[in-house]
Amino acid sequence: MSATRQESPREPDAASGPRRVTVAGEAGVRPVSPQWSEAVADAEPAAGLRLARELGREAPLPGAGRTAELWSTLASLAADDVGVARMVEPHLDALAVLAQASEAGIAVDLSAVDADADSTWGVFAADGPGARLSAATDDAGAWTLTGLKPWCSLAADLSHALVTAWTDDGRRLFAVDLRDARVRAEPGPWVPRGLSQVVSAPVHMDAVPAAPVGAPGWYLERPGFAWGGIGVAACWWGGAVGVARSMAQVLSAREPDQIALAHVGVVDAELHAARVVLADAAVSVDASDPAEAAVTARRARAVVARAAQNVLDRTERALGPGPMTTDERYARRCADLRLYLRQHHAERDDASHGRHLLAAGPAPW
Repeated sequence: MSATRQESPREPDAASGPRRVTVAGEAGVRPVSPQWSEAVADAEPAAGLRLARELGREAPLPGAGRTAELWSTLASLAADDVGVARMVEPHLDALAVLAQASEAGIAVDLSAVDADADSTWGVFAADGPGARLSAATDDAGAWTLTGLKPWCSLAADLSHALVTAWTDDGRRLFAVDLRDARVRAEPGPWVPRGLSQVVSAPVHMDAVPAAPVGAPGWYLERPGFAWGGIGVAACWWGGAVGVARSMAQVLSAREPDQIALAHVGVVDAELHAARVVLADAAVSVDASDPAEAAVTARRARAVVARAAQNVLDRTERALGPGPMTTDERYARRCADLRLYLRQHHAERDDASHGRHLLAAGPAPW
């Protein structure tokens, strides 16, 4: 079940609709497809997932030489509608995981879970207190999943998911068919003011057939895990660009005072710095250096998260309460981005970054 919006369908506004944003050079600049326009105007899961399928057929994979183009596509989509980007990004990430498994010589029997080219994918890898999903094999060696998995975004709307579950040897990744009668997606609790249509709630599984994807630990240990995290950061950056465009549109229609002009200058600098970091990360990812993947991801996510948060704060201070209370699109864009940014764990992620830097030896600066 997805949350239903009360407002009427929207058309992309002049400030953000047809314009693409790029991580590096002209990467990701492409015509707006009918599916893209439909998803942004509708912003509900059905339209967003149709777009995810379309983009999944053409979007480049991370680490294959066109990573900047991939992230530019995600950022451009988030600049139009953060919620739609939040629907598309996990689908593209799941396809990347499956491609990386294939490149590593890992056989994944997707026919065992009735997956095909029209499947829509989520990635459910979070754990939580009181929730545990366990994997077991029967006498014939077939895997099944039983238990509770928290934070399963759009589980009631997707056809399939890549899910981490606990085995005797540790956490392992599995592909599952979410349409199976033994899967029960909860409708909530889900009461946010942002991303209301991207319901992220628990899923119950009772001996659900599953196809293993890699050995225990493979999902977290591969460089692609870090690369996927930077793809999320590209969405944050694109969402911040959309917020900044709204600010520029409002201020261009009136005579801004010196304080508003200062906010515009800081927002531009923040967005530029974050873009440069993403462009540098794309070069690093395409170089496919496993030793650099984790530190590159932690740096990029930290810089982009701070920039996006600062853009939100500066824009609100520049514009005051008016747009937050009278402009539905702007208010929703800000609420969506604020919630999406909480995928970055703020000081906890900073502490993790510092711990790894010191453990690696001499400081890199």
